[in-house]
Parts: sequence; C-alpha cells; structure tokens
Amino acid sequence: MSDVTVFDFETTGVNPANDRIIEVAAIRCIDGQIVSQFQTLVKLDGELPTKITEITGITDADLAGGMDEDIAFKVLRNLAKDSLLVAHNAAFDLAFLHYWMQRTGGRTFHNSFIDTCTISRDRHYYPHKLTNMTERYGIDLTGAHRALNDVIGCWELLKAMHTEDPVNKWVNKIGYLSKYGPPKWTPAYAELIPMTNRYEN
Repeated sequence: MSDVTVFDFETTGVNPANDRIIEVAAIRCIDGQIVSQFQTLVKLDGELPTKITEITGITDADLAGGMDEDIAFKVLRNLAKDSLLVAHNAAFDLAFLHYWMQRTGGRTFHNSFIDTCTISRDRHYYPHKLTNMTERYGIDLTGAHRALNDVIGCWELLKAMHTEDPVNKWVNKIGYLSKYGPPKWTPAYAELIPMTNRYEN
C-alpha cells in the first residue's frame, strides 16, 4: 500500500484482444498521497459503438483529438513503473493492459495487483459495482464511467477497505463468479478464486 497506481480504462467493448482503449486514467499514490496523475482520451481507428457513447458520453469527435495509443501507453507505464496496480474488476483492465502492451511492443507487465471488486465480493452482499461500493462506504463518486472519476472512487474505496481490514492478503488474487467461469486472460502469477454472489435476504 506504500506505492500504488490506481488505473481505469474506458473501452470500445469487453474483448481485450479485439476491442480498443478509448480513455486512460491513473494516479500514482505513495504513502497515501497522490503524487502524479494522468488522464487522456485515445485516438480510435474506426467508429465508436453507439452503446459506448451512451454509457460514457464519449463521442467520435472527442476521440479525434485524443492521444496516439503508443504515446498514451508510454506515459502510463512511466507513471506506474513497478508499483502495485489497483483497479475495480481488475481482470478486465489488466487484460486490456496486457493486449495493449502486446500491440505496442510484444511484451506484458509483471506488477503485483489488487482487485477491489474481489474484496467487495468477499466482504459484502451483491451488487458489487464501483458505484454500489462507493455508496456503501459513503464515498462521493460523480460522473461514473469516466476513467479519472472511477480511478478516484477506486482509490477512496481501497483506502476505506484497508482501514476496515488490511487488504494485503488480496495481492495478486482475482475472484470470479463460478457461473461465468474464470477470465480468459489473467497474469500467470494471479491466483484465481471462484466466488458466488451473496444476495440480500
């Protein structure tokens, strides 16, 4: 927890091998303080699905002025370095990061990581979306589904969870719903944990 990078991607879809990242946001936090921040839209070769515009508010016109994919990647990697990566539903973002790195250099990352969604499923009843969890902890999350807003919300959620009960034991663990099966891609060093949603009585 002394050196973490909380990050989030908005994308054109849910398939990390074929879909593309259209927005990147990340904050580097050392000893509990935000020391650097990065946010950018990413140029897209093609048209943005209407559904994604409905969810995020991002348009093709917005992306026309975005950063080139390879430059955005280099900025993100320079910010994160070897820090602990944190995301909500990290399997999604880590897979997109992996395929992004494959396209831009034929390699992958080796950072340790924490998934706040996995911790949420262990500690709380369904639902476990970031908006639900920030509300449970009294965290103000406005403008969900925009990358930087979600990053700040995730960072505040991580701190609240760590104060409640240290999250160190969740490093490199990914929980997945048994009925859907494990994610198609995870880091080789990830420990996969089948989980079942607990519903309110």
